[in-house]
Amino acid sequence: MLQQYERIMVAVDGSKEAELAFKKAVNVAKRNDAELLLVHIIDTRAFQTVAAFDSVLAEQATELANKSLKEYTDTATKEGLTKVSSVVDYGSPKAIIAKQLPKEKNVDLIMLGATGLNAVERLFIGSVSEYVIRNAPCDVLIVRTDLDNHLPKEKS
Repeated sequence: MLQQYERIMVAVDGSKEAELAFKKAVNVAKRNDAELLLVHIIDTRAFQTVAAFDSVLAEQATELANKSLKEYTDTATKEGLTKVSSVVDYGSPKAIIAKQLPKEKNVDLIMLGATGLNAVERLFIGSVSEYVIRNAPCDVLIVRTDLDNHLPKEKS
């Protein structure tokens, strides 16, 4: 019997890398007749640099995330998917994507865009994808290429 995924989670954050992962996740979900779970994690550590936590910033981030997820949901539905859901969560993207959501939502495949961090950035902050690969309880697919399996063209 062929491996069939039932619940595919893709993390989207508005980056080009996440867009590639989303497009491939839609195709994988269609081939597997799987549910597609769209996830956007608002990194609350970004707000810790603001001396007095401003709830307006959090509300704006949430509004943008919900708007973006609605657009992704609409696109997935237009592509023929019938089982699409979304989650906006708050905290550490690494932990939520790698551990919390896969357990809560019974995810069997996580798809992520490859990050553009350089070696120094990875050393100090680490990449989400690296953490997810090491800690997720399910399969993880890191997307680097477009639907034709070509690397995206660099803008000069």
